[in-house]
Amino acid sequence: MNAVNPAEITLTPTMEGPASAAVVPAEALRIGTGRTRRFVGLEHGAGVSYFFVDNEPGEGPGLHWHPYTETWVVLEGTAEITMGDHRLIAAAGDTATVPAGVWHRFENVGDGRLKVLCIHASAVIVQTWADED
Repeated sequence: MNAVNPAEITLTPTMEGPASAAVVPAEALRIGTGRTRRFVGLEHGAGVSYFFVDNEPGEGPGLHWHPYTETWVVLEGTAEITMGDHRLIAAAGDTATVPAGVWHRFENVGDGRLKVLCIHASAVIVQTWADED
């Protein structure tokens, strides 16, 4: 493990907050009339983006991939996660990460709602769907 040498840190911390500091209301991130929310980091000065997914049993996104890693944090329920030719079961409290360029999807395989935070290691969301023409 490489330790950080304090002499290499050039950032000087400040107590002055950014003029653009704000809370982003959940409703401002909602996609359509569903319960899923999308946060695009670039629009808010962040280096990461995310989807907050709230799905009923049997629901989940289709097969797709990203040019960056994606990390899932299961907040509630049970998900079957497909990463390439691997299938995993993740329950509330579990975390899984798919590497860049790997086809993946997940589905709510539980009896109740599935709530997942899908963290994209990018300030913008780039998705290529398997069923795109």
